[in-house]
Amino acid sequence: MVQYQRLIRKGEKLRVSVNEKGGSFAGTVAGGGGFSKIAKPKIILVLFLSFLSCCYIFSFSSFSLLNAFSRGAQGFGPYEQFIAPLCSGTSNGTICCDRSGFRSDVCIMKGDVRTNSAASSSVFLFTSLGKKTNISQKIKPYTRKWETSVMQTVQQLNLVYRDRNDSSVSESDDGHNICDVFYDVPAVVFSTGGYTGNVYHEFNDGIIPLFITSQHFNKKVVFVIVEYHSWWVMKYGDIVSQLSYYPPVDFNGDKRTHCFKEAIVGLKIHDELTVDSSLMLGNKTILDFRNVLDRAYWPRIRGLIQEEELEAVNKTVKRVREDRFKKPKLVILSRNGSREILNESLLVELAEEIGFFVEVLRPDKTTELAKIYRCLNSSNVMIGVHGAAMTHFLFLKPKTVFIQIIPIGTEWAAETYYGKPAKKMGLKYISYKIKPKECSLYDEYGKNDPIIRDPKSFTQKGWDCTKKIYLERQNVKLDLKRFKKPLSRAYDFSMKRI
Repeated sequence: MVQYQRLIRKGEKLRVSVNEKGGSFAGTVAGGGGFSKIAKPKIILVLFLSFLSCCYIFSFSSFSLLNAFSRGAQGFGPYEQFIAPLCSGTSNGTICCDRSGFRSDVCIMKGDVRTNSAASSSVFLFTSLGKKTNISQKIKPYTRKWETSVMQTVQQLNLVYRDRNDSSVSESDDGHNICDVFYDVPAVVFSTGGYTGNVYHEFNDGIIPLFITSQHFNKKVVFVIVEYHSWWVMKYGDIVSQLSYYPPVDFNGDKRTHCFKEAIVGLKIHDELTVDSSLMLGNKTILDFRNVLDRAYWPRIRGLIQEEELEAVNKTVKRVREDRFKKPKLVILSRNGSREILNESLLVELAEEIGFFVEVLRPDKTTELAKIYRCLNSSNVMIGVHGAAMTHFLFLKPKTVFIQIIPIGTEWAAETYYGKPAKKMGLKYISYKIKPKECSLYDEYGKNDPIIRDPKSFTQKGWDCTKKIYLERQNVKLDLKRFKKPLSRAYDFSMKRI
């Protein structure tokens, strides 16, 4: 890919082409003023050249027509109807915002788009306004617009029209309107603020909407991040690199003016941890998103496998023998602190008795995502207690088994945020709702307390009440005789597939 840098002065433009892979640049100079004398051609030569010209024009027109059909077949048509339906057919020199969505607002800017984070948190659209009065827009580019409390923490952007013919504008802005970096591709502007830091919200509110909003650009797009976090870029850089050829831009930290031919401000979101194919250009699904994860993590996984093979050269014979007796792999996604499986060691023993090869996965904030992906991608069954870590079901292969243990008071959230999306991804989903005696709160309050007997009376009071009682103070001690049934179902299902 090629990144362009352009210095703009009054009356002239200078564009420097920089090879993204570190190659040298190339410049061309066109000059005029000298004419060479050409002998008067004969009439036959004129006719012959005319014939060649007609052939060239015809072939070029035919190629262009075929190319147009080809682009249409590949889904390169207008994207607005999928990303911002009310902005379909947005004309050049226009800012259009679609605020009809319940979850997010999305604005489209087409024309000469320039960032200006230095003082105004603005994105400018330079156009010839004349006597027209165009209304500027404000937007918070985050996908939980209904949730007032968190949206108050998200940075607001001003999308502002500027008249390129107004000389007073450039003089008053101290040169901030001059393009320091020019991209020949669109921008997608979004925030990594809000609930960022929670893996569920990082995927649901950020990564999947980023795929939905940008995948039709086929990586020819620049991500401009408001409330930029270096750790976020490091954690999700492998995924981001599969969606864009360009390094992301720190909107607030990079004081240069970045210029684009168009921009999408805000992200489109469909539902919890999913992609609705009917709302996607090219009918993409959540499985297409999962393919992005595959491409993102497999290079690193191959490296991990090679490292392990070098360490285990002397264990080769043992590995071959183990491979003869293939067992389905079960991964227990372990928790500490709250919603912990108190008899986890006994669960491991039960699963091994049934016939599983068991791996206990204890990820933390520093665990490399590629390692988590490798572990789950190679498994046949995943077990975990409801919580943000269940987002990792996205790392499972389709037609594998996901068993979600559902604590008291979390039924709706467990099914909405993880159960339904898992089914949409093609997983064999099994929900295991614990009984009161399997809950640590039972020993604390007794069976007749409303917390145990009538959880809805507390969950209806709001999220804070649910969080304090059922999420932060509840652990699980599984009735293994009862849990053996779904575990055996999972084993039988896995063995049939193996």
